[in-house]
Amino acid sequence: MPPVSEQVTLYEAVGGMPFFEALVDRFYLGVASDPPLLALYSEPKDLGPARRHLTLFLAQYWGGPTTYRDERGHPRLRMRHSPFEIGPDARDRWLSNMRDAVDSLDPAPSVRKALLDYFDMAAEGMRNSD
Repeated sequence: MPPVSEQVTLYEAVGGMPFFEALVDRFYLGVASDPPLLALYSEPKDLGPARRHLTLFLAQYWGGPTTYRDERGHPRLRMRHSPFEIGPDARDRWLSNMRDAVDSLDPAPSVRKALLDYFDMAAEGMRNSD
């Protein structure tokens, strides 16, 4: 896998959509076995839509196709997550599952750093309670 540069998007560096599908699949395996985190999902028995939305969002964010925007409009992440109480415990559980998912794919160090830096920032940005 080539390092991420200004000429190569992270999406391209990881091989495109299959990487993001695998990342999100592994993330949701963790979510499904984490009852407090799973309880935050509006449809905990069917994570398919949430899985698809996250896959498309991450692919688009990292330079892939704009399917997410085409289907759902602007991400408006804080607005979309505002109905759910996201405190430090939920944030940390989400991050732990996402870090495990990233690590399970063993991406190049530059890719791992970019992903984890983004996820740290985004998870804290979604927090709406103490």
